[in-house]
Amino acid sequence: MRYPAIFLDRDGTLNEEVGYINDLSRLKLLPRVAEALKLLKNYGFKLIVITNQSGPARGYFPEKLVFEANALLQKRLKRKGIAIDDFFVCLHHPEENCSCRKPKPGLILQALKKYPIDLKKSYLVGDKIIDIETAQNIGIKGILVLTGYGKGELKYVAPKKGIKPYFVAKDLKEAAEFIIKDYSKEK
Repeated sequence: MRYPAIFLDRDGTLNEEVGYINDLSRLKLLPRVAEALKLLKNYGFKLIVITNQSGPARGYFPEKLVFEANALLQKRLKRKGIAIDDFFVCLHHPEENCSCRKPKPGLILQALKKYPIDLKKSYLVGDKIIDIETAQNIGIKGILVLTGYGKGELKYVAPKKGIKPYFVAKDLKEAAEFIIKDYSKEK
């Protein structure tokens, strides 16, 4: 049996966008995130984080801090009664031209190898146009949230690149509500 998935950007989508999380004290969950994830999980979606984290490659902090931040995010979500199914991380420097750095679909391809995901029924939610490009590059619906960098990305980057999100939501909760309605129409 194949499952639909929600691929989620991390910074600016699940937690506050603060630049690099170079100390765990900087990790703050955004409002309504746990509620949104519960809605999606209860509807049968697998929750998978896909995130570019080039800080270690740039020498800003050790690689293990990225995984500690993911673990702390998971711990905070579990306290609110929800958990992410998995995290897929690109640790490469942008200049390395790897296949896993968004907007390339490598992280989603890794998830597809590990889980029986129904890609045609899946969505990607993020606060940057590269998230929407990633969705388009693999053929799924990309939803832009206006948290994190979302407002500026929609206003300045999207028109310049000619990229249109499938939907624009004020936050992850609104995105989740839209996804459930959209998904229900296709069933």
